[in-house]
Amino acid sequence: MGRKWNNIKLKKGILDKQKSASFTKVLRDISIAVKRGGSDPDTNFALKISLQKAKEVLLPKDNIDKAIKKASGEGMEEYFDVNYECYGVDGVAVFVEAATNNPTRTISNIRAALNRWYGTLGKEGCLQFVFERKAVFTVPQGKYSADDMMMELIDAGVEDVEAEDGFLTIKAAVESYGDIQKKLDELQIKIEESGFERLPLTTKVVESKESYDKVLKLIEVIENDEDVRTVYHNMEYNEKYSG
Repeated sequence: MGRKWNNIKLKKGILDKQKSASFTKVLRDISIAVKRGGSDPDTNFALKISLQKAKEVLLPKDNIDKAIKKASGEGMEEYFDVNYECYGVDGVAVFVEAATNNPTRTISNIRAALNRWYGTLGKEGCLQFVFERKAVFTVPQGKYSADDMMMELIDAGVEDVEAEDGFLTIKAAVESYGDIQKKLDELQIKIEESGFERLPLTTKVVESKESYDKVLKLIEVIENDEDVRTVYHNMEYNEKYSG
């Protein structure tokens, strides 16, 4: 979502709650990945991604090991990947990725959030031209300019590097994730955040602070749902409304 979206969340004062939620969701992603593809990250790419995320949120190793052990056994419930394509006020696009063992519960919760915060559920595929899926890494800028980082990662498949607020955001095709991660490790650059994101191809300007706040609240409520992995939107950041 970029550093500016992170700044919005920090100003809303929910960082501690998000950290706790991140632990829960990362552990579940690890469990799902193991259940589907085994416990070896060298052959299970989804697990490799989840373990990298666990490292980023400082998830204790004991918790990770317990999740892998439990998921490697019998009895774990089946989880389904589901996406919801929605609209907030003023036509802001909201794309929700979830993993659930009860799709009926999940869609009911999403509908409730949309109804409460003036959103609507769109048809499948309605946002296919609004977002593009990319591998995205956020790293401290350190000694590298955006151009320098582009040169370092050119052979790994980098597509774009942006500098903002002391961080570099690195974008690449989904299939280049592993090569980018390996090169950053070789350069001994700490990865603050990484994963697959749906980046907006166009942004939407809302008409008022009231609309801006409604979209933020809709996103917050959906993000806090236990089944939801990630929420993406295309609302244009407006510092005037974010105070």
